[in-house]
Amino acid sequence: MSTTAVNCDIKNIELADLGKKRIEWANQSMKVLQIIRKEFIKNQPLTGIRVSACLHVTAETANLAICLRDGGAEVVLCASNPLSTQDDVAASLVRDHNIPVFAIKGEDNETYYSHILAAIDHKPQITMDDGADLVSILHTKRTDALEGVIGGTEETTTGVIRLRAMAKEGVLKFPIVAVNDADTKHLFDNRYGTGQSTIDGIIRATNFLLAGSKFVVAGYGWCGRGLASRARGNGAEVIITEVDPTKALEAVMDGFRVMSMAEAAKIGDVFCTVTGNKSVLTKEHFALMKDGAIISNSGHFNVEIDIPALEAMSSSKRTTRNFVEEYSLKDGRKINLLGDGRLINLAAAEGHPASVMDMSFADQALSVEYMVRNSKKLEKTVYKVPEELDKRVAKLKLESMGIKIDRLTPEQEEYLAGWSEGT
Repeated sequence: MSTTAVNCDIKNIELADLGKKRIEWANQSMKVLQIIRKEFIKNQPLTGIRVSACLHVTAETANLAICLRDGGAEVVLCASNPLSTQDDVAASLVRDHNIPVFAIKGEDNETYYSHILAAIDHKPQITMDDGADLVSILHTKRTDALEGVIGGTEETTTGVIRLRAMAKEGVLKFPIVAVNDADTKHLFDNRYGTGQSTIDGIIRATNFLLAGSKFVVAGYGWCGRGLASRARGNGAEVIITEVDPTKALEAVMDGFRVMSMAEAAKIGDVFCTVTGNKSVLTKEHFALMKDGAIISNSGHFNVEIDIPALEAMSSSKRTTRNFVEEYSLKDGRKINLLGDGRLINLAAAEGHPASVMDMSFADQALSVEYMVRNSKKLEKTVYKVPEELDKRVAKLKLESMGIKIDRLTPEQEEYLAGWSEGT
């Protein structure tokens, strides 16, 4: 950690020059967030609001934090994953924008949770989460800080699942907007962002040729759809594994092979889990894999691959490349684990491109403003992003791309709203 005037825990403040350039580069592709930022600067809708954000500390996130700060918020940022922090970006946020950051790429679990506790020490009125770790700790270890919280937002599928479970049990203490459920988030960020950045991470880590390989995608939600599409685009033969019959059928209709993981394990060259569940790749599957198989994860937590089981089956392991651990199994086969089973798109690459995060973080910024205005009217449960905000983000994105679309005529609006006009 370098000493600065801002309370923080980062790797090295001297990395700030590079981080500043990366933040500026990302901002060029975040036209919608730029528009919202200008509105925030003018109207100051978040004046004096304390925001604790537990998000991936990337150049795109930096632009969101700057937007909130320029809207009057007092923002503190910590990492939502031990391997997703861009240390130069963290340094620039501290030095150039006076935003406290608690995040270091590769931090151990103890440091990771100490950083979340530091963000909670900010006594947030609004929480921003990517995976619900901050909210979870607020409801368990730091209930003393709950009193001042008026609401929060959640970025990702895994976090929304956790928060809905809390709401169902009646233990959620403040309202949350599920940003992940916005059409302008999951249809684009999850599909196109995860698809491209996961392929990017796997290739950066391994330099493996996907063309002609058998690429196994576990899970055919929006992230799985995007990943499967991009893997096929790189020439791979894509195999889908699923537990949901409807999603499995959809994958078949989309032209992919669908089979059980036990079957896929025998023939796959590259495996990537994107299910949001635990123990997707297990001892049973490792026992069937080819020598040299590559296994990775792009779901939020590193529980989708049973790493302890792989350790137990192995006689040794070594680091062969950055973010590649080669496990030598007792029968002589080798299995390559990428990025410690964590989000490979952020561990080995840079995460989603700025132009797609533009929409997700526009949703975030507008949802924070919505929560500040409406928290007193909301119950302690999980809400979708209001449709008018979602549609506004889509409209602004199209405009930023120079694309015009048609509008309904009054006659068409009347027809769609009525029932009497038939054949």
